[in-house]
Amino acid sequence: MAETKGKNTGRSLLHALFSLILPGLGQIILGEIQRGIILMSSIVSMGLIFIWRIELAGRHEPNFLDAFHKSLELKPVFISLVIIGLIAIWILNALDAYLHTKKGRRGGFNIFFLVIVVFFILGWEISEINPYKMITKAPEALTPLSRVLWPWKAAIAHKMETVSARAAVLSPCGENPPGRPKEVPGKPYIYVEPTCGELSKLDKNNKIIEGTTLTVFGKNFKPNSEVNLWWIDPIGNEFRLRQRGEYVVTKTDSQGNFKIKIIMPYRLMPPSAEGKQIHHVEARQQTPTGAVVINDPLKLTISRMIETIFMGMMATIFGIFFAIPISFLAARNLMSGSWITLTIYYMTRTVLNIVRSIEPLIWALIAVVWVGLGPFAGIIALSFHSVAALGKLYSEAIESIDPGPIEAIQATGATHLQTIMYAVVPQMIPPFVSFSIYRWDINVRMSTVIGLVGGGGIGFLLVQYIRLLDYRAAGIAVWFIALTVAMLDYVSAEIRRRFV
Repeated sequence: MAETKGKNTGRSLLHALFSLILPGLGQIILGEIQRGIILMSSIVSMGLIFIWRIELAGRHEPNFLDAFHKSLELKPVFISLVIIGLIAIWILNALDAYLHTKKGRRGGFNIFFLVIVVFFILGWEISEINPYKMITKAPEALTPLSRVLWPWKAAIAHKMETVSARAAVLSPCGENPPGRPKEVPGKPYIYVEPTCGELSKLDKNNKIIEGTTLTVFGKNFKPNSEVNLWWIDPIGNEFRLRQRGEYVVTKTDSQGNFKIKIIMPYRLMPPSAEGKQIHHVEARQQTPTGAVVINDPLKLTISRMIETIFMGMMATIFGIFFAIPISFLAARNLMSGSWITLTIYYMTRTVLNIVRSIEPLIWALIAVVWVGLGPFAGIIALSFHSVAALGKLYSEAIESIDPGPIEAIQATGATHLQTIMYAVVPQMIPPFVSFSIYRWDINVRMSTVIGLVGGGGIGFLLVQYIRLLDYRAAGIAVWFIALTVAMLDYVSAEIRRRFV
């Protein structure tokens, strides 16, 4: 008895030693091949990923040891946790082999839980998750987020009446600087002091050297209202003045007067514009007249949303049209009569799987190259994917139908086509309708995505607004997407309730 016990202990230690030398080897020798391979591949992959992250952190170091020290300085918590985790998994792996040999049982799921934990740590670092940054940067995101959540200021507006006045500024200063503009009683009026100066310039390090400071005086504007300041250069280019990253805005007093200091801006003038040049400062004030107008973002969003809905509808119709006949070729119970039909079945299934595995976004990129930008490219992309997806769903529904009606129809001597028409099709109507409606819902949602790569629809407009940092206009598009998807969900539920 003692001799047998000693042999078992020796075997247990031997298998534990095997797993200590090569993780999972002891389990493989014991016949637990799947368990051993999982442990081995997990530890090897974690080690390789760990080495990759070390080399990435210390990529400028001459050797791996220096790279390790560098990465330890940069990410001490990550490096320490992964090393501790790997050592613990290695030891538990040997203990798992020992317990399985000695007591005929495994070490439980503790080792796999630890594997998941280490992979989570690696994923945290690879994905660059940074909760501190997320929290500290949250105030900066509040302004654009609030505009997205409540964007209706950009949807409608009042017609604006614009009044303006301008004054000339000479650059650089000369003998005869311009005088004050002539004042017309009751009309908006501005003048500047001095009436000449130097424009802002760039030094050798491309840093701004501020130009002359001007004082702008204005009167006869609407009281207690904002006034925007613009700059018009000698060749007619105009732009709103900015000071230290903010637009220059002032407010009139109760008499309609204002006074503000501005810095002459930087202007890149053509080589032909040499010598003294006359620039202009213009004060513009806009006041609402009361009439409400629909802004371009709302008009464009509505038109693009309608385009998106019809893109999804057309792609779904094309998908159904081509998927129905293909689905019968992809149904094994209908195509297993001979080796020829079975070959057609496997070929059809293979093509459907290949087409379905390529995302609509990729199909959209191909379609854009094929037919150019616009909704037609989006319809082609969605149609390809719809045919493959619906073909698979329809064929699986056909394979799960009740064989009783088929056998009954065949017993009457019906042809293959008659069997399909009278025994298969009646059973297929409910699932076909359900899958088709679901696909339309998917296509409308996907239409908003493929627009990002030029496939037309609301997505194309949305990405333009985001690139322009026009978050209010982007928010209108987001709201319309959400409302449209909600309405389509209601419509599809009603159709499904009536026909399924």
